[in-house]
Amino acid sequence: MAAFSLPSHVLCQLSQHPVDSIPTVPPTFDSTGVRGTVLVYALRAGRLLATHPSMVDERRIPASTFKIANALIALEKGTIHDEQSVLPWDSVVRPRVELNRDLDLATAFRISAVPHFQHLARSVGMTEMHRYLRLFEYGNQDTSGGVDRFWLSGGLRISPREQIAFLVRLYLEDLPLQSVTMQTVRHIMKVEDDAGITIRGKTGWALLQGGGGVGWWVGWVQTESGTFFFASMIEDGAPRPSFGSARIRVAREVLEGLGILRGPE
Repeated sequence: MAAFSLPSHVLCQLSQHPVDSIPTVPPTFDSTGVRGTVLVYALRAGRLLATHPSMVDERRIPASTFKIANALIALEKGTIHDEQSVLPWDSVVRPRVELNRDLDLATAFRISAVPHFQHLARSVGMTEMHRYLRLFEYGNQDTSGGVDRFWLSGGLRISPREQIAFLVRLYLEDLPLQSVTMQTVRHIMKVEDDAGITIRGKTGWALLQGGGGVGWWVGWVQTESGTFFFASMIEDGAPRPSFGSARIRVAREVLEGLGILRGPE
């Protein structure tokens, strides 16, 4: 993909353009009792659509969706070199047994290995983390709470609209990074590639003080008819076992309802 500047009218649409309401609420919202929103941006049409549009500018902690930015920064700084670079295990035995080993970047991203990405953040350092968040215009750019915690339990906050603006810049190679850096992260973000439809994305789940939770699924879908960015953000004061799957299911139901993804047969 050739790099080119993000058109000014796209920036305007993302930051200021009204959001059209999607009147049909995904069944998962009703069945799980979560509140939240799913925002979709059709790149070619320049149109923003959302369930619960009043929530698209509400900022929440990004949790593991920040691994996209974390990987970009570490690759750009040369802390790691490619998707095969090894992120070392800290020798702490955890209940998720798949975390108890060294992992390459691609695997650590795919299984959302928090300890390995915390190591990566510490290797980059707070000064560079903060500098790149400003360059990315990433949410409120608040790195309080510790270099390995600010996106998990610290001060960093981002809205669904800002998530999509960041992803559009990654897709169009408009971030102030080397092309190979952005190509590598786009590659490890791939979660599905079937029948002419490619999905790239990242989930996130933050446990809040008091027992509540914030869940994300952000990314984009490439089809023959265009590219469609999405950000689902849900929250629950007492997350049930269905909370994890609901992050993804609400987005899929919206994308299926808009004809971007095919529904179950």
